[in-house]
Amino acid sequence: MSFRILGTGHCVPARAVTNEELSKYVDTSDEWIRQRVGIAERRVCTTETAADLACGAAREALDMGKTTPDELDMIICATVSPDDASPSMACMLQNMLGATCPAYDVNAACSGFIYALDTAAGFFARQKVKKVLVIGGERLSRLVDWTDRNTCVIFADGAGAVVLGEGDNYLSSKLYAKGGNNVISIPMHEGKSPFYRPEPRHPYIYMNGQETFKFAVNAMSGDLTDVIRDAGLQPSDISWVIPHQANVRIIDAASRKLDIPADRFAKNIEKYGNTSSASIPILLDELNRAGKLKDGAYIALSAFGGGLTSGACVIKWNTI
Repeated sequence: MSFRILGTGHCVPARAVTNEELSKYVDTSDEWIRQRVGIAERRVCTTETAADLACGAAREALDMGKTTPDELDMIICATVSPDDASPSMACMLQNMLGATCPAYDVNAACSGFIYALDTAAGFFARQKVKKVLVIGGERLSRLVDWTDRNTCVIFADGAGAVVLGEGDNYLSSKLYAKGGNNVISIPMHEGKSPFYRPEPRHPYIYMNGQETFKFAVNAMSGDLTDVIRDAGLQPSDISWVIPHQANVRIIDAASRKLDIPADRFAKNIEKYGNTSSASIPILLDELNRAGKLKDGAYIALSAFGGGLTSGACVIKWNTI
């Protein structure tokens, strides 16, 4: 036994920031950003917390899945940008929803949502749960150096959620990690210990764009090839690939290495930017609400991120 998806939801901040507006803060332009990463605007928190966004997404998913908070057996939040180190975002969300189940966070950077799905699948396999809420929620705007045009134009805020129930629709998965901070890192505040003498570090997102691009394209194409094969399927069987929305050029490059038509690679990066672990569930919910996910269809999810991490899975879509 694994699971099936009962409901989906997403929530983004009200404030949209266009490329033209960013050009007032850093040396950039709408044309430069569109050509480099494919983003036109992104959503940024003004008063919302990461937990607020997660709660908004969760309520939508619960409503669609006809599930009440007291029915949940577990809450798993994927995040790299919780509001606090403790309580976890999952625990904050549990309180906001009025649930009483165990709740905890998973940090695998932009791959976090797939790591969280795979974690949930294990609980279903052991028959420890009947309904699980899985969230990808981020407030990356507080971790970005808004004077660095290589990163501030990319990252954004948002949350996406799924409610999982018992089923056999999670067909295959793959998780990967290659530890190191030389390609992508988000340093923590060093604190004020009088005994610690660290090397000075810039406390914002750092990313080596070229190395990230190479890792991402290879990870996405390789992981998708493996999980499609492991599910007993052919690439032509996949109705939709829902990739992490980091860079439109990464998605396009990966699609060219796979025997899947480019128009089956879903995208919404143009209006949301890179929301890390939230990007896949946000896009999943948009496709679902638009009626583009048909019962019986096979969908593949693929992500990559800091760690370095990557993950992919194949799901047979059937919410009924």
